Amino acid sequence: MGKGTTFFGQPLYGRLINLLDKAKILQLSRQHNGERYIKRFDGWQHLVVMLYAVLMRFDSLREITAAMLAEAHKLHHLGITSMPYRTTLSDANRRRPAEFFEAAYRHLYARNKHILFSDSRNGKTYKWMERLQILDSTTISLFSNLIFKGAGRNPKTGKKKGGLKVHSIMHANEGVPHDVCFTSAATHDSFMLAPDKFRRDDILAIDRAYIDYSKFEQLTRMGVVYVTKMKSNLKYEVLSDTCYQRPDGLTEVRVLVVEFAKKVSEEQTIKHKARIIIYCDEKKGRLIQLLTNDFSMDTDDIIEIYRQRWQIELLFKQIKQNLPLHFFYGESENAIKIQVWVTLIANLLLTIIQRQIHHPWSFSGLATMMRILLMHYVSLAFFDEPERGWADVLAQYAKSPPKQEAIQTMLF
Repeated sequence: MGKGTTFFGQPLYGRLINLLDKAKILQLSRQHNGERYIKRFDGWQHLVVMLYAVLMRFDSLREITAAMLAEAHKLHHLGITSMPYRTTLSDANRRRPAEFFEAAYRHLYARNKHILFSDSRNGKTYKWMERLQILDSTTISLFSNLIFKGAGRNPKTGKKKGGLKVHSIMHANEGVPHDVCFTSAATHDSFMLAPDKFRRDDILAIDRAYIDYSKFEQLTRMGVVYVTKMKSNLKYEVLSDTCYQRPDGLTEVRVLVVEFAKKVSEEQTIKHKARIIIYCDEKKGRLIQLLTNDFSMDTDDIIEIYRQRWQIELLFKQIKQNLPLHFFYGESENAIKIQVWVTLIANLLLTIIQRQIHHPWSFSGLATMMRILLMHYVSLAFFDEPERGWADVLAQYAKSPPKQEAIQTMLF
């Protein structure tokens, strides 16, 4: 039997963390006081162990330490020089600042931005795609309302659970967030729509939670375009109303130019001029109303821009389905933030690998296969040709098929 061609001299996990710059990671840890009073378990080892736990979808510190003991002879490949016991890992999650992991994520993103870039989505190319940014948030349920305050009313029976809200901004042609902020679930989303976060000619795809006339007017003066969905209770003055028909006589799209007015004080009233685009979503069978401050772009482009907003919803679904955010390795605010940042780093690493390989892996399939082979001595070349090993076996059998007696001896 021929020797496998995907064997490699270090575990697959070692190849994965090679995407991280160890010297830079330790530098970031020192900058954020992550190495103060630390003797052995430095920032690099902490990140590697937490990343291992997230990729393997472990539920507890006990499970993490047991798995590390089982793989003890492979840890030197990963730069781990001391066995991380439960108390060591628990103390590190409580003491080492979460800002260090945030800095590690931002450094990894900046270092691989050119790999993440893609000028098309679903085979389509749009001239405005490079300018499009998508804003949204997702809520992660927690075990207690004392750390991050949950949203909504208190339940009649039982204690109210807390919630961590992850606010994200992503470029539409990259597929991962470039700006992330954590708040309690009770915090309103609109604070992320800060004009100083954007540049002239940016296009923003947002949902109804971000509607704020004052910020919309600031963005308009800066030359930033927004596209959002209308709320049903908005009041405005109609300046013009135009209907565009299809060849069969039915209305294809209706465009209204409107002006909003919001009284801030007795002396100040904010006025904002915008365009409302109304069209029929044939799949859902209902009318959709979009609001934008752009008056020159084609209505089809405005509709497509808002459809691209669904990318960030798919991102949140991808992270929650494939990486563990149901159980937390610590009860402190710092430990929870660390786990979420490490989860984002794991998602970013897998996305980078997905963009580099040629085989059409789904993210879920890649994450599953990576988890199965993480500590095996397998090269990343396996992911380009996953069926090659089986094809080699079939070719070997075709050349010299096993004898029937040998098979019977093997089976019985």
